[in-house]
Amino acid sequence: MKGSKEKRFWHYDVSQSEEGGTVILLQGRMDASTAASMLHALDPLIKKQAPPLLTLDLSKVTYLDDFGALVLAQLRDRVSERQGRFFIENASDKIHDLLDVLHFEAFRTKPSLYKKPSSGIFVRLGEAALAHASELQYMVSFAGSVCLALIHICSHPRELRAGDTLSYMEKTGVDALPIVGLISFLLGLIIAFMSSVQLQQFGANIYVASLVGLAMTRELGPIMTAIIVAGRSGSAFAAEIGTMKVSEEVDALFTMGFDPTRFLVIPKLLASVIVVPLLTLFSDLFAMMGGLLVGATMLDLTASAYITQTINTLESFDVFWGVLKSAVFALLIAWIGCFRGFRVGGGAAGVGRATTSAVVSSIFLIILTNSVFSVILRYWG
Repeated sequence: MKGSKEKRFWHYDVSQSEEGGTVILLQGRMDASTAASMLHALDPLIKKQAPPLLTLDLSKVTYLDDFGALVLAQLRDRVSERQGRFFIENASDKIHDLLDVLHFEAFRTKPSLYKKPSSGIFVRLGEAALAHASELQYMVSFAGSVCLALIHICSHPRELRAGDTLSYMEKTGVDALPIVGLISFLLGLIIAFMSSVQLQQFGANIYVASLVGLAMTRELGPIMTAIIVAGRSGSAFAAEIGTMKVSEEVDALFTMGFDPTRFLVIPKLLASVIVVPLLTLFSDLFAMMGGLLVGATMLDLTASAYITQTINTLESFDVFWGVLKSAVFALLIAWIGCFRGFRVGGGAAGVGRATTSAVVSSIFLIILTNSVFSVILRYWG
């Protein structure tokens, strides 16, 4: 025996084996209360002796937990750093079982320095193309599923979840009235103020009313309302369905014989298409009120003159065109929000990604669709 050290709850004996290696007989507990003192005593010993062969005799170890396994792994790494060999002998069945559970043979206290080689640019482009192609395929499939569900609801109106539809109408429309009204009022005020700076030079103050009315009814009213709804309701649709997907509620609906598209998507879709055009009219009205405030306070226009000029400028087609665009925007917002919700995967983080993606995708589709409407209007006119 080369030495013996006494510690609280444990101690060890060091001896030399016949092969010229070092044998350490550990006795007592190897747990959280002794791990630090074990490393403090044995680590310098191994560094000093640098044995070519280290054997740990665990025959007298009464208890070992994950902290004890970490001690063994640390000692093994110290020996491996010096190109030595490490063995464990006389361990009880319980200790063997615990080490198997912890995957001790594959466990290393230091992470591997191996770095996975990065893929080439063509590989990444190919992967991205395949991912987008798969996403496009699912989008087309989801659009077909929504169309079939709408046809079924039209032929069987009693199967529509009227209560949920009214609830979504309240959440999408009524609850959005304050923010839509405030933003539209400020937007009309800004348009009137900025245009008045130039129009005053030519004595054309009265045309501020025409500019605000046309800009809001044809373009800005539907777009701003749709963007607000996308941020409020589109994200909520994605988060709601995504959470149900993660918690396997969607699978439960399918198992019970319900069509998830008909059950979850159609009420949201119908509610959005009904209330967003009404919100757009509300937005137009508040924007004109903002312009009226600027006209009455800064341009010496009377309220009756401003309102008369607005009525004379606007045509029923202008209002109809804005309402039509807002209905299409609502359809896109509800569709993309529900689509992103059904595509959720990966737990809570996936729900967050789907919510963000729903808002970004909705805004992109709103701008793109509005551009198409502008081209149609240009050649139609």
